Amino acid sequence: MPSTTELLEIAATVARRAAALALQRRRDGVEVAASKSTITDIVTRADRESEDLIRSALAAARPRDGFLGEESGAEHGTSGLTWVVDPIDGTVNYFYDIPAWAVSVAVVEGEPDPATWRTLAGAVVNPSTGEVFTAAAGAGARLNGAPIQANTGVDLPLALVGTGFGYDPEKRRKQAAFVTELIPQVRDIRRIGAASLDLCSVACGRLDAYYERGLNPWDHAAGALIAQEAGARLGGLGEAPAGTDLLLAAAPDLFEQLDPLVQAYYSHWK
Repeated sequence: MPSTTELLEIAATVARRAAALALQRRRDGVEVAASKSTITDIVTRADRESEDLIRSALAAARPRDGFLGEESGAEHGTSGLTWVVDPIDGTVNYFYDIPAWAVSVAVVEGEPDPATWRTLAGAVVNPSTGEVFTAAAGAGARLNGAPIQANTGVDLPLALVGTGFGYDPEKRRKQAAFVTELIPQVRDIRRIGAASLDLCSVACGRLDAYYERGLNPWDHAAGALIAQEAGARLGGLGEAPAGTDLLLAAAPDLFEQLDPLVQAYYSHWK
């Protein structure tokens, strides 16, 4: 088993390479390749190129590891490790040239399932700003090499809370309904449009908390580790780990205040 330091170096190096490619394609002009779950859920040719680059680089560096990517699916390995990759998180931002999109690369031990995996290392790169967020299990979180820490001592009425919305119209309606309940109880709400950056924003104090329902494993694999290593507490629906049904991230004191509100709403969502 390689060290988490070695794995993090691979994750960060590959993420930077893919970020450079995606940024150049953004400058060249974005071409939509297809729609996925709905007509608003797009994939660009750069998404596919970025994932191909990451997959090839990881196969060369770690040929026995598994792979789970947003665009090309899963491939089982024999080492017990799996790389979980979002080649461009925030594709709609990318399409509109909003500088809030990222390349996310994480490596997990065990099956590529957030309910059971153990994330060992992760990197999230925002090419538009040049920011590189990294973390290795037990070693803290960093932004461009400097340690970062989630905000503590924030009461709910003063909390800046991030969230996101799915692409299905009915799910969006339900998510928006909860925002109308929550917004009078907090400082304000932010919708950045890239889960990996939302989690990194909690890690470095740009957001006090972040929650979302409907995330895929590649959306949060790296960002969740970065937030956790920065001191945030993460949780899911009920006693479940953070995952598709729900992800909530905040410093432990704020988590205790926000979690009951989130649970009360989403536990009744069928």
